[in-house]
Amino acid sequence: MKRRILTAGLALAVLAGGVATLTVAPASAAPAAGVLAPAAQSLAAPDVAVANVQGHLTQFQTIATQNGGNRRAGTAGYTASLTYVKTRLQAAGYTVTEQVCTDCTYRSNNLIAEWPGGPADQVVMFGAHLDGVSAGPGINDNASGSSVLLENALVLAQQNPTMTKRVRFAWWTDEEQGLNGSDFYVRSLSATQRGYIKGYYNFDMVGSTNGGYFINRITSTTAAPLKAYWDSLNIQPEENVEGQGRSDDYSFQQAGIQTSGYASGASARKTSAQAAKWGGTSGSAYDPCYHRSCDTTSNVSATVLNRSADGVAYAIWQLAVGTATNDFSLAVAPTSGSVQRGASTTATVSTATTAGTAQTVGLSATGAPAGVTVSFSPSSVTSGGSATMTLSASASAPVGTYTVTVTGAGSGGVSRSASYTLTVGGGGGCAGGQVVGNGGFESGTAPWTASSGVITNDAGQPARSGSYKAWLLGYGSTRTDTLSQSVTIPAGCASYTLSFWLHVDTAETSSSTAYDRLVVQVGTATLATYSNLNAAAGYVQRSFNVAGYAGQTVTLKFTGTEDSSLQTSFVVDDVTLQAS
Repeated sequence: MKRRILTAGLALAVLAGGVATLTVAPASAAPAAGVLAPAAQSLAAPDVAVANVQGHLTQFQTIATQNGGNRRAGTAGYTASLTYVKTRLQAAGYTVTEQVCTDCTYRSNNLIAEWPGGPADQVVMFGAHLDGVSAGPGINDNASGSSVLLENALVLAQQNPTMTKRVRFAWWTDEEQGLNGSDFYVRSLSATQRGYIKGYYNFDMVGSTNGGYFINRITSTTAAPLKAYWDSLNIQPEENVEGQGRSDDYSFQQAGIQTSGYASGASARKTSAQAAKWGGTSGSAYDPCYHRSCDTTSNVSATVLNRSADGVAYAIWQLAVGTATNDFSLAVAPTSGSVQRGASTTATVSTATTAGTAQTVGLSATGAPAGVTVSFSPSSVTSGGSATMTLSASASAPVGTYTVTVTGAGSGGVSRSASYTLTVGGGGGCAGGQVVGNGGFESGTAPWTASSGVITNDAGQPARSGSYKAWLLGYGSTRTDTLSQSVTIPAGCASYTLSFWLHVDTAETSSSTAYDRLVVQVGTATLATYSNLNAAAGYVQRSFNVAGYAGQTVTLKFTGTEDSSLQTSFVVDDVTLQAS
C-alpha cells in the first residue's frame, strides 16, 4: 500500500516495535450453523489451503533474500517475483501477458492472467500489487495479497468449473510509487474494454498480525460476496477507511469501474472496540512492520490470511461460477424531497446489473397520495441505466409526508424496490427545515457523491464536530476531488441559507498566487472560490443566500483542484441548507 501524503505540520506517531498476538478463533473454526447464506450452501466454493498460500510467501521471502533484501519495482527481486507467479500460472493453463509500464517510476511489468472460460465481455477482475518497498522483503505488503490471488488462480484452474463470467487476475508493478502500474493498465484500455469489466477486487495487505477485517466500499453491491463470506464467520467487518485512495482499486474507481476488496490494515491503530470483537492489541498498529525490514514471513497472521483467501474463493464462485441468474439493483437519489401544491420535484432512479446479463426493467411507483402523480422518463430501462422520476402535486394534493415505493420489474421475473419520502406542502407555504442530508458526514457517505477518501475520519485533519468530515485534496500532487449532493429546496419560505464550515490548510508559501482552489456551486452557478490564499488556523463559517433556487432540485457541489506540488487541504464540515 502506498503511503498517503499528510498535511504539513501533522506529527507522525512512532509505531511500537513488537508484533502483537491475535486472540481470534483458529483459522479452521467452522461458521455457526445456519449462518452461511443460501447461495453459499448451494454453490460452495473450494477451501483454499492456507499452507499453500504460506508456501508462496516463503518463495517471495527467499527471492527478496537473494536479491538485496527487497522486491521493489524495477529491481531483480521484483523481476524474480513476477517470473515465479508467471511460471506457475502458465503451467496451470492461464493466458498470461506481461505489460511493460513505460511511464512507471521504475520501468517494470504488470502481469495479467486470464482463465479462458466465460464470456469475454463479462469480466470480473482480481488484483494485488506485487512490488514492495526498498526497506524490506514486503511480505505482508504485499506478498500476502499476491499469494492469496496466486493460490486462488491455481485452485480455479484445478477445479475447472463451468464459468458464467471471465475471471482475470492481475499483479501490479510500481504501486508503492503512486499506483502507477494499475493506472497505466486502466489508461491502456479502450472504453469498450473498460465496459467489459463488471467489477474489480483489490487485495492489499491481507495478513496483518494485529489485523482487522476491512472491506472497500462495504455497503456496495460489488462488495456483497466478500462481506457475505466474512459475515458467515461472524467477523463483523468494517469499511476500509485507512486504505481509501491508497491502493490500486483507486485507478479503477477513477475510470468508473465498480470496486471492492479485502484489507487487514497498515499503520493505523486498532481501536478498543475492534480489539474487543477481533482480538489483538488496541492502540497498536494493525501491521507493526509496515514498510519496514521486519515485514517478513513472521509478520503474517495465518488466521487473517486464511479467511482472506477463502473469502476470495467464495467471491469468485459466486460471481463467475455455475448457472447465471440475471439480477439487478435499484436505488433512488435523493431518497427524499418536498413539493408544494401546483409544483413538481424530481429524483433519479438508478439500476445496475448485479448478476448474469442486463435485462429490461419496467418502473412504477405506489404510495403517493391522491393528487400526486409519479412518472418516469423513460418508463423502462436496461439494467445499468437510469431514469428521471417526476412527482407532481396538484392544487388539491393533501399536505403531509408520504412513503413512495419505487419498483423495478425485471424481464427475468426479478423485482427490486426502493423507498422515497415525499413531503407535500400547501401552496405558498414553507415546508422549512434542513434539506442537506448527512451534513456532518457522520452517517457514512450517502447521500453524498464523493471522490475516494474525501469523506473520512483520518486524523490528519480534525473534524469541526464529531469524527468525520470531507477532506478534499492535501496530496501535494496534481489532483481533482469532488463532493456533491442533490438537494430539493422547498418553495414558499422567507429565507434560504446555505452554510458550511471550511478549514484551509496549505504548504504553499505565496501570498498572492492561488495555486490550489475549491469551487462551491449550486446548480450551474458558482457561489464562491477559495484557494491557498484563504488558509487559516481553524474552521471559518461560510454562508450564502440561495433563495433564487426555491422550489428546485439542484446539485450542491464542491470541486477542489490541486497543482503538482505543495499541498493545500480544503476541509469541509457541518453543511446545512436551512429554509424558514
